[in-house]
Amino acid sequence: QVQLVESGGGLVQAGDSLTLACTFSGRSFVSYAMSWFRQAPGEERKFVAGINWNGDTTLYADSVKGRFTISRDNTKNTAYLRMSTLKPEDTAVYYCAARFSIVVVRGADDYEYWGQGTQVTVSS
Repeated sequence: QVQLVESGGGLVQAGDSLTLACTFSGRSFVSYAMSWFRQAPGEERKFVAGINWNGDTTLYADSVKGRFTISRDNTKNTAYLRMSTLKPEDTAVYYCAARFSIVVVRGADDYEYWGQGTQVTVSS
C-alpha cells in the first residue's frame, strides 16, 4: 500500500518562498507520476503541478507557472514543490498525489493515492 506524507507547510508573508516535500513509501517510487493539488476553503481541489516518473516532463497550472517548481528525487522517494513569490490567493491545503503510471496528468480522478495534506497560509 502506498503512503504519502507531506511536510513543509506553514504561515508565510506575501512574497516569501516555501518548499513542500512529499515522502513516498510502500511501492516502487519510479513507477508513479506525482502531482500536487490544493484546496482552498469552499473550493474544489485543483491541480497545481505534476511530474512524470523521471522528471523530464512537468505540468503546471497557469496560476502558478513561473512561480512554482515541482521536482523529485528518486533516490530519496520524495517529490518537492518549491513555491516562490507566494500570494495570499495561494493559501490552501496542499495535497500530494501519486498515479501508477509513468505519465503525468492533471485530473484528480486519475490519482490513486493521496497524502493527508499540509496547510499553507500566505498573509498579505
